[in-house]
Amino acid sequence: MSVRTRNAAEPAVSITTEPVEVGTSGLYIRGTGFRRYLTVYTIAMIAFTSVWGSIMGIVLPNHVQLLEIAQFFTGDDAAVDLHQLTLLKQAIDDGTATATADQERLLGILADFDSSKASALAIITTLGTILTMLVQPIVGVLSDRTRSRFGRRAPWILSGAVIGAGCLVLARFSPTLALLGVSMALAQAILNVALGPLQATVADRVPEDRRGLASSLGGFGNFFGGLLGGILAGILFATLGLDIYVIVALFAALAATLFVLLAKDRSSRDLVVTPFNWRSFFVGFTIALRAADFRWVWIARLLLTFGYTVSTALSLYLLQSYIRPALSAAEATGTAPMLILAGVPTTLIAVLVSGRISDRVGRRKPFVIAASILMAASMLVPIVSPTLPALFIQTALAGLAFGIYLPVDQALFIDVLPDQRSAGRDLGVAALGSSLGQALGPILASLVVVVTGSYLGIWVAALVLVAFAAVAIVPVKVR
Repeated sequence: MSVRTRNAAEPAVSITTEPVEVGTSGLYIRGTGFRRYLTVYTIAMIAFTSVWGSIMGIVLPNHVQLLEIAQFFTGDDAAVDLHQLTLLKQAIDDGTATATADQERLLGILADFDSSKASALAIITTLGTILTMLVQPIVGVLSDRTRSRFGRRAPWILSGAVIGAGCLVLARFSPTLALLGVSMALAQAILNVALGPLQATVADRVPEDRRGLASSLGGFGNFFGGLLGGILAGILFATLGLDIYVIVALFAALAATLFVLLAKDRSSRDLVVTPFNWRSFFVGFTIALRAADFRWVWIARLLLTFGYTVSTALSLYLLQSYIRPALSAAEATGTAPMLILAGVPTTLIAVLVSGRISDRVGRRKPFVIAASILMAASMLVPIVSPTLPALFIQTALAGLAFGIYLPVDQALFIDVLPDQRSAGRDLGVAALGSSLGQALGPILASLVVVVTGSYLGIWVAALVLVAFAAVAIVPVKVR
């Protein structure tokens, strides 16, 4: 295989292999090109996941709650202090207070309000995840076949980021739950049109012995973006309110543009593709799942993501209704990002180190199993103690588990790909496991609240699902 180098007179050397096939990417060996790629890849991951941390974690739940309050508490009831009403409910449940007739009426409205806002948030997030689930694998296949002067992935990364950002701006000005649901569903799906091809560039351009490093940096971006977005949204929501939609949208569009411009890919104009066939197109999505190792890793990711999403889907509302004593909406908005921050030290260390260690020892499977067991154990904490300190402990443990899991599981998926040439398609199928878990999580969480009128069952369901994820990875033959 031939090797291309820069002119010896240049101060830095960048070495890549020539593409195995015309129109595909070369692999980075070392040098400035690889370092620049890793830098802008990490920034882009931070930008995209800041959407989930800020919008999905803070702004959207508050937006839904504001719209629902206007529906349930009208007239004289509009002046009711919902925080004090919730504390009264907890006191009545503990047997330390009794309600007047009017308070009983308000508590009935509060119960309907709690169920309705949980269901509305679940429907909105689930719609977006289902749409993402349908779009992402298709975009993966199409990006594998894309011919452009900028390479196969760049057109999808740039257009997905810009259009998705526009949908976030539309969400900012949505006056009803219906319009908010449509705009957010489109935003989630279209931003993932960019995110899938972005992640596929690791398989395109990074050699096998460096994928753990690249996946660790991507995992760091994934975690840090969610953290940064959540903290800033929590701090700034009282000042900026729903305008945070616009700020995050601009960040995502800018980061995608920087990636395309600074980590330029080879032209794919001469890419040789087979004639398109719809039957082969849809059947192609099943190819990776026919491989046993890929299938088990996919099932494990589905279960872990399902369980984790069950525990986090209604996190802002948990602070307002589950813990004792309950927090007000403003307190919960300010506390939610601090809760995420509790896991920063251990998560950062884990996400940056676990991928590299797995590269050195040549094993991925034990890391994924250990991370799943640790996450399941973390769910026990708020079951035993429904308090704010317990939630901080649970978040720290789950963050450590996720920090181990994210980079190694992504590297494991790349290791078990049945066909490296179809990485975009098959990693799109891999992402489908995450998307399906994310779609099912809010549904189950809201059902638990609606059926039981309590948030306790959320933690029980999450524990069981994540424990099964650890079991599912055991049959994988790749180490």
